Amino acid sequence: MATAIIIGSGLGGIATALRLRHKGYQVTIFEQNDYAGGKLHSIEKDGYRFDLGPSLFTLPHLVDQLHDLFPDHCNSFSYIKKSVGCHYFWEDGTSFKAYSDQADFVSHASDTFAESKAVINNYLNNSKSRYNLTKSLFLEKSLHKWSTYFSINTIQAIINAPFLGLFNTLHKENEVFENPKLTQLFNRYATYNGSSPYQTPGIMSMIPHLEMGIGTYYPQNGMHRISQSLYELAVKVGIEFRFRESVTKINYKDNKATGIKTPINNYKADIIVSNMDIYPTYKKLLTDYPAPQKTLDQERSSSALIFYWGINHKFPNLDLHNILFSENYPEEFDHIFNKKSLFNDPTVYINITSKETKTDAPAGCENWFVMINAPGDYGQDWEAMIVEARKNIIAKINNCLHTDISNYISTEHVLDPRGIEKNTSSYRGALYGAASNDKFAAFLRHPNFNKGLKNLYHVGGSVHPGGGIPLCLLSAQITADLIPDVS
Repeated sequence: MATAIIIGSGLGGIATALRLRHKGYQVTIFEQNDYAGGKLHSIEKDGYRFDLGPSLFTLPHLVDQLHDLFPDHCNSFSYIKKSVGCHYFWEDGTSFKAYSDQADFVSHASDTFAESKAVINNYLNNSKSRYNLTKSLFLEKSLHKWSTYFSINTIQAIINAPFLGLFNTLHKENEVFENPKLTQLFNRYATYNGSSPYQTPGIMSMIPHLEMGIGTYYPQNGMHRISQSLYELAVKVGIEFRFRESVTKINYKDNKATGIKTPINNYKADIIVSNMDIYPTYKKLLTDYPAPQKTLDQERSSSALIFYWGINHKFPNLDLHNILFSENYPEEFDHIFNKKSLFNDPTVYINITSKETKTDAPAGCENWFVMINAPGDYGQDWEAMIVEARKNIIAKINNCLHTDISNYISTEHVLDPRGIEKNTSSYRGALYGAASNDKFAAFLRHPNFNKGLKNLYHVGGSVHPGGGIPLCLLSAQITADLIPDVS
């Protein structure tokens, strides 16, 4: 039987393994940790359960597709659609519920921000059009194969290039709104791929369609169920997981990948897929092979500083997803990307899964995932930065919610860019690989195949099409489609 080895059991790695198993390969996944899922992991502490990683779930059909590959096995994964995508707060007392239904969103946004309904509707319709025009080219196929460019969808995207916002920044696109708060709300979508709205191209205005057009969802029993349901399925269909066995080298001969080396053994395979961040893939596993330095030198995406707080109080005015905005958004992103530091007035994201899964927190309590965008790890004094950031986050929460949150924090766990890199091998702790602060960034990402080594492929957030749950799953689809079926 043809064999395949997957390096890393992040979401992209497991999804690729399932697709290759469906193609007839015998698949083995090697993982340095003692668990599967990569960033989609969770912890329990003092009666609270916290999802450690991504907290937003869109395009759930991409997970369903993987379960549907094996209809003989029970699908243990379910989810609900949220009627409110996110709840926004500003220090002047303004708050806004972003309804998933477009008509409701437009009506409420018009009332809250004194903005024209026609302007908001037009923006959301353009978001949908841009998404539909570009998804085939940028999200569903390899950008590095000539065949991609000889399709009607690609030709349509090229013809419509001036309309796509490639030559504007996202912020410039969003200045169509008169109210700066609404501009700030839509600027926020740059963070979905770890970029700055003042640098990333306007085509990123298609991202709101994922939330407001297609919808936001919540997996029953938390985000961790995404990775765990796929891991459980993988075990059922015969995929082998070798935990706590780090890959130290990709073996090759005559420009053809032949297997891997670990501290335990050498393993041969017909196909090798690296789900490891592209930077350490070359720097640690292919040390004697010429690296694509231009690709590796790309600016890294933002990282995160996350406080996991057990809160012994209930906040009815909060939802599953909540954003408390900075009063100076440009300065915040300047600190993250140019100064490699944290701004003293950060935008704070709060995710509370106990709003949906009551058992995630003790009775009368809530589990708060409190995150701010952060630069990657460039050797900063993180211990001092964490202390200062904690103080500033608490001040932001108190100012927006009119409370003293420090009175309610009963337990705490902290994750910073150093820990993200250690746990997931993400270079500098970047959440999305390379940043998209350039209109050509999508084309500069590493392809899903290796141009120099036959039988070596790449998947995950650091390669095409990018980071985040949907893009990692699409990366797996693209990668698997490049690999031949077992004859």
